[in-house]
Amino acid sequence: MSVTDRAAGGHPGATSGARGGGPRRSRAGKTAVSALAALVLVTGGGGWLYLKLNGDISVFGADGVSDDRPASSKGQNVLVIGSDARTDGNSALGGGDKDDIGRSDTAFLLHVYADQKHAVAVSIPRDTLVDIPPCKLPDGSWSTVQHNTMFNAAYSVGQTPKGNPACTQNTVENLTGLRVDHTVVVDFKGFAALTQAVGGVQVCLPQDVYAQDLDPNLGTRGARIFAKGEQTVSGQRALDYVRIRHGIGDGSDIGRIKRQQAFVAALIKRIKSDGLTPTRLLPLTEAATKSLTVDPGLGSADKLLSFAMSLKDVDLHDTKFVTVPWRYQGARVALVEPDAGALWASLRADRTIDGQDASGRKADPAPPPPGPTASGSPAPVSGAGISLAVYNGTTVTGLAARGAELLRSHGFTVTGTATASRQDYAATVVEYGPGREDQARTVAQVFPGAGLRAMPGGGDGISVIVGRSYAAAPAAAASPTAAASTFADGARSADDDPCADLSYG
Repeated sequence: MSVTDRAAGGHPGATSGARGGGPRRSRAGKTAVSALAALVLVTGGGGWLYLKLNGDISVFGADGVSDDRPASSKGQNVLVIGSDARTDGNSALGGGDKDDIGRSDTAFLLHVYADQKHAVAVSIPRDTLVDIPPCKLPDGSWSTVQHNTMFNAAYSVGQTPKGNPACTQNTVENLTGLRVDHTVVVDFKGFAALTQAVGGVQVCLPQDVYAQDLDPNLGTRGARIFAKGEQTVSGQRALDYVRIRHGIGDGSDIGRIKRQQAFVAALIKRIKSDGLTPTRLLPLTEAATKSLTVDPGLGSADKLLSFAMSLKDVDLHDTKFVTVPWRYQGARVALVEPDAGALWASLRADRTIDGQDASGRKADPAPPPPGPTASGSPAPVSGAGISLAVYNGTTVTGLAARGAELLRSHGFTVTGTATASRQDYAATVVEYGPGREDQARTVAQVFPGAGLRAMPGGGDGISVIVGRSYAAAPAAAASPTAAASTFADGARSADDDPCADLSYG
């Protein structure tokens, strides 16, 4: 039985405006920040530019974001999507049909730690097989959950030329258990303009690159478009550099991700070397806003500037780039568990990839060893190999996401979250299909007092419907397990030499 079969109204909801989770800044505080940014712009002779920037920014609707989301966590999470949409003149840079559907060519989740000195960008390969939760369609209806589907398909749900960033955000939150605070979409034009605004970005190539490496359909290798070694690129050349797949390394998308990480690292290094001041940021903001699509929380020039200024103290060396643990599954990519789950858990706990507490607070005590505790609590439950969906059987917002996070921390695979058809469940219920009762009993161990019942209507699989008893229980934090040391060993820092690690897969 699919998530949407049990979701009330056929979808998990589509409320707009502010959503729950975490302390909110006061209205007076928000106004003060906005006023300060506006004052800087006006006194700097850029009042006209401020008005122009506000008119250039595109904002996607919050009504497409699921109303059953993970709770806010320490730090800040920003989803960055590179779109290959051909609308608004982008086809001149990237080729293709200007009326084609929008697709996401690359994506990473940037976690800025609460101490505002550390950050990590986690790339999610576009071919990664994931579950895409229900997403809002252009006609106002919601799609059904899609299982075992390529990650970049989320951006194409609805088949519109400008894509569906809210669906990609829903998918990332479902995958990671992390609440996405902001989503930013950069298209070809925006990317090219950014690189020109900073005066170019240093890159390094392990070999000469030819036209056929960029377009394999050419009959001959064509002219040389990049020479071996270090060089500065901007505009169209920068775009060509990050899009090349077949001419370097093993020709895979994973190899291209490593090159894109190196490029973004060099871009950040270039921007920070010029100084993160409003005066320096204004040309970048002007270049970016023409081709950015953002969530409502970043939908004005002062909000963008304020957000950029909040990153000024993040250290280059402590800005890391990694790829979520993966393996090939045929022609596609599958996540490696429990490694991927450990990475997401470390971010939720605001721990760096090498295990440091970057929350800016006193480190949490080490988790107790496995086995019964002094109070007689049961040993940790292992959910390895068990997939299930989670439904909110109450009126408490975000309860299904909270339950999903708890289950993931025990190694279960959560295929989706949604609102149950009823919201009057007093206790949590675990439903199971034929042959799944033993697995259901394992699931029930995570929720003390949960009941078991066969899935009605002959359905299969396993579903958890969380009730008021779970809502009243203290939130169980996922174990702050540090990611495997290989994450830190293989990470790129924003201050690395651009010619370091040129294998690219």
